[in-house]
Amino acid sequence: MVAPEQIPVPGSGSVEICMLSLARQFAKHHQVTLVSRLHHHTPRVSKMGRLTIVRVPAGSPSRYLGSVLHYIKGKHFDFIQIDNRPHYMAKVKEAFPRTPVALFLHSLTFVPKTDHVERSLGKADLIIGNSASLKKILERRFSGLGHKIRTVHLGVDTVRFNPPSPALRMQSKRKYGLETSFTMLFVGRVIPRKGVPVLIKAAQLVRRKVPRAKLVVAGGGKARYLASLKALAKRLTVPVVFLGRKSHAHIHEIYRLGDCFLCPSQKHEAFGLVNVEAMAAGVPVVASNIGGIREIIRHGENGYLVGHYQSPEAFARYIIRIAKDPKLAKRLSIQGRKTVLRRFSWSHPAGRLLRIYRRQIRR
Repeated sequence: MVAPEQIPVPGSGSVEICMLSLARQFAKHHQVTLVSRLHHHTPRVSKMGRLTIVRVPAGSPSRYLGSVLHYIKGKHFDFIQIDNRPHYMAKVKEAFPRTPVALFLHSLTFVPKTDHVERSLGKADLIIGNSASLKKILERRFSGLGHKIRTVHLGVDTVRFNPPSPALRMQSKRKYGLETSFTMLFVGRVIPRKGVPVLIKAAQLVRRKVPRAKLVVAGGGKARYLASLKALAKRLTVPVVFLGRKSHAHIHEIYRLGDCFLCPSQKHEAFGLVNVEAMAAGVPVVASNIGGIREIIRHGENGYLVGHYQSPEAFARYIIRIAKDPKLAKRLSIQGRKTVLRRFSWSHPAGRLLRIYRRQIRR
């Protein structure tokens, strides 16, 4: 498995988190080598049972790719998976023409519709998308490659992300002065496409019906954009707690704060892993009806999907419903957790991926 060049493994990037989680599942029965970038805080090689993490010099994409190719040259693998980098995958396939090579895509960021990208994708034996929504767009964008594309959803650590006891929840809330608050929670990158302004405006509407409501935003962003959000909250007299960027190793503790989780994405989300994390933690979810999110949430059963996701009023309507009806909140919490256990624990995607890879090896 070859990770992208930007963030070391282990790391807080969603791609790296997913790769390590899958690798650990694979390593229960197989020898796995995960290649990542070298970082001054990590050793060159780490061993975890059958999993070996090898870290090679990076500095630039071209240097990292050269380091990867240098490391794997002359070695034997039954299967190779490259994540999110079609050009790396094409170069690795050239070096291993007889070995099945797959590209696992987590988003559309690195696959714009260009001839260069299409040529690279054409070299893959398989292309894995993390949602049916992503698969559909890829098939439309690269019509000649549809026969290579498969869907494998992502997962979550259901032991680490779990519903806390009332005492543990209150302890976490007390840490941030939220003991008596109905806490609306956002977790993710604080960038325009994630829709935090919609939440701030929605929170203003919610507080008219639920005066104790507060908004908590956990995630990093550019200083200027964060300042604009704080100014908006001040202008609307909405109490918002900005927690800043949190390490993923501790993010499960942040979900304990939430009475309602909000995902107001304004542009396509390939999957929307934060929704699965919130559901695993027993937090009722209200999310934009967009991209792969609708493959996770069943409206009215294990959460709510907002069709008019540009509308603060639309989000506020469902938030108020959850805040006013504890029995509904409990039902959504229970059903959300059940959905995750049934479909999104890491053993499920890992098992599906291995079955796909075995079939490819047999071919």
